[in-house]
Amino acid sequence: MTSHIRTCEVHSAPLPRPRGPISGEVISRLRTPVGIGPWPIHVTGEPYGEDVQLALTVLYEMHYRGFDGVDAEWEWMPGPLGVRAQLEQLFLGALRHDVPVCDDPNAVLDALCHEPHDAWGLSHQLAAYGTWEHVREFFVHRSIYHLKEADPNAWAIPRLTGLSKAALVAVEFDEYGGGRAERVHSRLFADLLVAAGLSDDYLGYLECVPAESLATVNFMSLCGLHRVRTPMLVGMFAATEVTSTPSSRRMVSALERLEAPPACVTFYSEHVEADAVHELVLRFDVVGDLLAKDPGCGAEIAFGANATEFLEGRLAHHLLTAWAEGRSSLEAPAVPAV
Repeated sequence: MTSHIRTCEVHSAPLPRPRGPISGEVISRLRTPVGIGPWPIHVTGEPYGEDVQLALTVLYEMHYRGFDGVDAEWEWMPGPLGVRAQLEQLFLGALRHDVPVCDDPNAVLDALCHEPHDAWGLSHQLAAYGTWEHVREFFVHRSIYHLKEADPNAWAIPRLTGLSKAALVAVEFDEYGGGRAERVHSRLFADLLVAAGLSDDYLGYLECVPAESLATVNFMSLCGLHRVRTPMLVGMFAATEVTSTPSSRRMVSALERLEAPPACVTFYSEHVEADAVHELVLRFDVVGDLLAKDPGCGAEIAFGANATEFLEGRLAHHLLTAWAEGRSSLEAPAVPAV
């Protein structure tokens, strides 16, 4: 089966190198002509590990921009969808086991709003002690998400109604620059990368980031692509916006202390202002409206928020441990000296 349908001309990344048998088989099969048969790939292994998370990343990317040389018709074929479902079951099962159960999303979001006075995390470390090398490594990790920022959340729009739909669209409108291409948040992050002497290629650093980074973005895609996971997606989005303002403010402090290029500061200062508003809109107009319509979705909203914090915590631990040991947090060299 060969596709003769052309997709829109967008930049697609090359397929990455495998990190294990599952990702190796997925990548190998995507290089072949499209077929409608199932893929007999046995899915097992560490749910948060390199092989599983890279395989998920590759399969999810078929719903974004795809990969250079991979037929776009693979997106909805039974083979990749069947393997993706198995990987999602493994990943989500681990999260269900590891993330605290709570049926009150407002309590979860309230807790995120009130940071303990002795809190210490990745942005605290960067603000107080981070070097320019650490900051640039952090940019590389975040490039996997920020160059598609807001896209996973957009899948919620057709699944919401009334106030929650209108409010989420209002937030997304800001994320997409309010109609101005140069203000789209993914464009601002691309400008940040260039100013920092890094590549702004979409997925340009996919080979370099570890599973901890991939998992944070994979969870967004998992929530966004499934209609049944819409409450989880809303919880994830709300948690991200609630924690964004203080962490972005600390990043501004770090970058100003390091006398970073203005474009680097601009990305985070934009989030300090915008996300303070987005937090309120998501909490009261999106989450509040969803709960008013269906109180039973509270546990899934709370889970989305808590799972996001759990995965972000794993990523922060990875970076802080590597830097404390005087080594790079990346899988492969990615940050040239400037």
